[in-house]
Amino acid sequence: MSINNMDGTLVANKQQHLLKFWKDLSAKEQELFSSQLKTIDFEEALGAYQKAQSYSHEGIKKLDDHMKPVPSHKFEAELEISEETLEGYRNEGLKQISQGRVAVILLAGGQGTRLGVTYPKGMFPLDLPSGKTLFQIQAERIRRIQKIAEEKFGQFGKICWFIMTSSATHESTERYLEKHEYFGLDREDVHLFQQGVLPCFTFDGKIILDEKYSVALAPDGNGGIYKALRKNNMLDFMKRKGIKYVHVYSVDNILVKVADPCFIGYCVKKKADCGAKVIRKEHPNEALGVVCDVNGKFQVVEYSEITEKTAGLRDDDGLLVFRAGSICNHFFTTEFLDKAANSYEASLRPHIAKKKIPYIDERGCKVTPTSPNGIKIEKFIFDVFEFSENFVSWEVPRHVEFSPLKNCENSRVDCPSTCRNDLYRLHKEYVEQAGGIVSCEELEISPLLSYAGENLEGKVRGRVFNERTIILSDEENGLNGFHQSI
Repeated sequence: MSINNMDGTLVANKQQHLLKFWKDLSAKEQELFSSQLKTIDFEEALGAYQKAQSYSHEGIKKLDDHMKPVPSHKFEAELEISEETLEGYRNEGLKQISQGRVAVILLAGGQGTRLGVTYPKGMFPLDLPSGKTLFQIQAERIRRIQKIAEEKFGQFGKICWFIMTSSATHESTERYLEKHEYFGLDREDVHLFQQGVLPCFTFDGKIILDEKYSVALAPDGNGGIYKALRKNNMLDFMKRKGIKYVHVYSVDNILVKVADPCFIGYCVKKKADCGAKVIRKEHPNEALGVVCDVNGKFQVVEYSEITEKTAGLRDDDGLLVFRAGSICNHFFTTEFLDKAANSYEASLRPHIAKKKIPYIDERGCKVTPTSPNGIKIEKFIFDVFEFSENFVSWEVPRHVEFSPLKNCENSRVDCPSTCRNDLYRLHKEYVEQAGGIVSCEELEISPLLSYAGENLEGKVRGRVFNERTIILSDEENGLNGFHQSI
């Protein structure tokens, strides 16, 4: 694309201001800027902006009169079913894992901005006794559940780990995993792919310059997964590998059960094409969207889309009627993902996020705003629920499966210390159930030893843990740097 053609494209899309400083640029800067502009589909970007604005101008619609809770035949709670039923689901999930039919997709495109760091959340130092990060913990949970499935069915099935990064996290994530040799996973089973980006806009529809020679870009949201899977040929790869079921989760949940066999088995037995793992909302105003039925289609309704009265409705047992809190933890068949990528993605609603976006002003000076000055456009992964032909949801106990890392320590909510403490509490429970005695505040169990509290009795029964401890698997014993290891 020559500068004249580029200028024509920008004029046609009313974005000619992007070349305001072209003559001030060095030859190298012009080359960089030209290369970036060639990658932007301006018609698509402006279309997304206009569509998002049209939804925004409608205002937030209150959905109270259109909502129903997920019906009982499409909902089950782990704590409310028999152990026999739960074991049936678990065995079904393990069987599918042992046959190599299960993959996981990690959503890891976000930077740790709210954490106060400039690198991916998965690399954040959590100050656990083991020194492990979220990436390592999740990789080792994959290794452990593969082994459990093999022990159960005598067949070793690999779980491919697909990691959706962004332009901001891809290289650092790749280098980190390579440096640590993928934490024991086979390199051929780890696949990184980048989600797309969209330009950032001013409130009146002008694309923002981040530098004189660079447009401000932002990831297109976790709903960009469908387009990214198609563009990077990940779905074709899954088909060739015989993968039929996919577990998708967010990187920031320290308690996530990666490739959870109970959730997978439940969805498989129910013949679901799409499923959502949920937790019970603690109170009506908790900032969690709820999974529900809206006019016969399933979706996640944000707390801002219903009135306080509806949010506070309770059933005969005193539980919130709309309590199925969404935690970005999903099941899909690869067949459904293929449809989502090739048929449904274009219909997904783009959402507006008002942000403080650094920009180049009319004088060519870089400005860091103190209040929102523009918008980022993103899609949400759960917006495909409405297209599901057999949607189900699965409720799990919060203290076992959900503790997100979102904020810096000063917030005291969803921060490093809350994540660590939630992990310690759960692991203390596991050890005590296995016959150990825990009197210390910081006890961690290696994922390579135990996925969900199993395989501990031989290590802990009759033992007292009274100082900061990491309980290791046999293959890890002998490692240095721990206060106490068993």
